[in-house]
Amino acid sequence: MILALVVCGIAVVVLVLVGLFVFGLRRRIIQRSGGTFDCSLRWDAPEPKDAPGAGKGWGYGIARYSGDRIQWFRVFSYAPRPRRVLDRATIEVVGRRAPEGEEELALLSDAVVLTCLHHETRLELAMSEDALTGFLAWLEAAPPGQRVNVA
Repeated sequence: MILALVVCGIAVVVLVLVGLFVFGLRRRIIQRSGGTFDCSLRWDAPEPKDAPGAGKGWGYGIARYSGDRIQWFRVFSYAPRPRRVLDRATIEVVGRRAPEGEEELALLSDAVVLTCLHHETRLELAMSEDALTGFLAWLEAAPPGQRVNVA
């Protein structure tokens, strides 16, 4: 009986360690190709007048530049594919602001919130000031003839 409990306990510890190792390995694989930055995302973000849910719906992730797209991966996921893919041609920057209220707890400390439209869907990206500079430069560096709207 005691031996069975010890074996089960060891198995649980091993499973937890393997799970943590896979999280770290996945992040390394995503970052291996370069062009990544920490980025929180809120899909279908509420309008500013809908303030009660202001701090809810954020997902912490890693964004990766991939040609004319940004691939967004959830940090706490085992999925090898991005959760969202944003095309440069369809991203329209609407505004920029500092985190407010509950968002200050949900986001990284130095985050700036960028409000965008993507295929008529309102979304918000939260990233550091340095990542924001790179993101806006990437948007403005679109090939000639491509529509770009940066606020």
